[in-house]
Amino acid sequence: MRTFLYILTFMSVIGLAFWAYRENYRTQEALSEVQQLRGAIGANRERLSVLKAEWAYLNRPDRLADLAQVNFERLGLLEFRPEQFGRVDQIVYPAPPIMELSDPVELSSDGGQEP
Repeated sequence: MRTFLYILTFMSVIGLAFWAYRENYRTQEALSEVQQLRGAIGANRERLSVLKAEWAYLNRPDRLADLAQVNFERLGLLEFRPEQFGRVDQIVYPAPPIMELSDPVELSSDGGQEP
């Protein structure tokens, strides 16, 4: 009986060692993948900041005004002028629609009892 327990303990130790070895490599692989993803996120953030800077450069008001003048015949775009803008209190909002009741219900204060 002792021999059987020794063999069972030895096999358990071997199995646990194999499991720990495999988990160690899985963990190292996951950490490597996380590091690669962090690097990709950093590269994408850097690329995004470059794209935002390019967008700001291309949307300069003086550049857009020049483009509007050059392409006026084709696009018909005009520059914004301060007198084209209004105030908020000048906006006319439509009146809310009035809902009509089709079958009105009469309520009595006697609690529904007839005299």
